[in-house]
Parts: sequence; structure tokens; C-alpha cells
Amino acid sequence: MNTYLWLLRREFWENRAIWIIPAIIGGLLLLVALFGRVDVDSITVSTDGHSIGAMILFLFGAAFFVVMSLYSTWYLLDCLYADRKDKSVLFWKSLPVSDRDTVLSKLAMALLVIPLVYFVAADITTLLIAFIVSIRFGGQVGGALWHPGLWLELQAIWLYLIVTIAIWYLPVAGWLMLVSAWANRAVMLWSLLPPLVLWWAESQFFGSHVVASQLQDRLFTGYLDAAFSEQAAHVKSTAESIWPLLDPKGFLATPATWIGVAVGIALLTATIQLRLRRTET
Repeated sequence: MNTYLWLLRREFWENRAIWIIPAIIGGLLLLVALFGRVDVDSITVSTDGHSIGAMILFLFGAAFFVVMSLYSTWYLLDCLYADRKDKSVLFWKSLPVSDRDTVLSKLAMALLVIPLVYFVAADITTLLIAFIVSIRFGGQVGGALWHPGLWLELQAIWLYLIVTIAIWYLPVAGWLMLVSAWANRAVMLWSLLPPLVLWWAESQFFGSHVVASQLQDRLFTGYLDAAFSEQAAHVKSTAESIWPLLDPKGFLATPATWIGVAVGIALLTATIQLRLRRTET
């Protein structure tokens, strides 16, 4: 356990963007809350207080979530490639730390730690913004941000997303780390090229679209179908509560979830073996 904690601390030392980027996003949102101009009358006339609070908190959380997703993807592609590029892999291999521990610590950083950092940053930012908005506008808009139920839902949806996304996108993370451990350059290109070649070859020679369908399912629609209930459209339209939206039981019962986990483990095993045998770019 101490080894993993030390390795995670190392990632914070070497990748300051992990906390700098969410701090910048929070600062920009605070500036918007302090000096932005909003037509309060049009909002209060057409929307009830609960919906106003839900909409504002969702937008703030979505801003952090989108940036977090992009940064985590870039981190996975760069984390093992950077060690080989600057030859620091030789130094780290001289320490009593296994390649397995190194790979798993970087995986945990991308799928769990970085999302938790953004989660904390989003929470602090939304609390400060709620305070600022309450002072600036007061009334219905200010009070709408202080519904305890909304804050509880915000925490629940963040934690649910962190856990389920880490599981669902494990094969994607494994593939990105495999490319990061293998490619000598242009890691982004190599991460995209093999799937695109498979998609093109299948469509040209077999006239089918299995690869494209599987990629779309894993990257986009499959997660939403597996992690959220069929009541999503109703909840979205009424803005009453997110609780009927979450479907952890259905997510864990979906075969695609565990097929993805198995593929992810296989890719991570290949990544560890590749890093074990390769020390130079």
C-alpha cells in the first residue's frame, strides 16, 4: 500500500496539470459568477426554483467533467510514453518498484484519482458560486442553489460516474496504455489508426460493420444504456430527481460490462509485459 501511495504522489509531482487545470476552470467559473450578466427575470418567470438549481449545478459539473475526460485520455496516452521518451524509465527500473505496480498506479491515477480531484474542485467551485450568486441575485435564483437534495444528488452522480466509467472504460484505458508503452512517437495517431484500419477493412472486404458497432457501443451509447435506467428521458424532462436514473444493478448485470473488464485486464497484462521487456524508445 505504501508503494502505491508513493507512486501516486510521484504522479502529482510530475504532472502538475492534474490540479492546475481544475483550479483554472474553477477560477474562470468564479469570474463568470462575479461579473457575468444574467437576465434573472426571464429565468424566474419560466422556471421553478428546483429546476434553476439543478440546471446551474449540472452545467458547472459538466464543465469539469468534460475537461477531466479529455485530460485523463491524454494522461493515459502519455504516462508510459513520456518515461521512455526522456529515458527516465531506466531510473525508475533501478528502484525496487515492479512494472506491474507502476502500470497499475498510473491506471488508478487516470480512472480514479484524477476524477476525484476534479470532483473536489467542482464541489468547492459550486459552493463558492452558490454563495456569490446568492449575494448578487438573491431571491429565487440564490435560494435555488441551496436545496440539500440537489447537493446530495450532485455528490451521488459524480461518485456513480467515477465508479461506473472506471469499470466500463477499462478496455479503452488498457488500449491507450498499451499504445503508450509501445509507440515510439505519435501516440495519438497509433491509438486511432488500428481501430480505423479494422473498421475500413471490414467494411470494404466483408460489407459488415461489426467493428464500428462495437466501437460506438463501447465509447458512446453502450455506457449510457448500461449505467442508466430507461426512465432517463422522463427524469430529464421533469427534472424531479436523479435517483430513478441511476441503475447500478443493471450495470453490473450487463454482460458487456464484464466482457470489457476481461478485455481490459488482458490489455493491461500485455502492457505490463511490454514495459517489462522494453526500456528504450
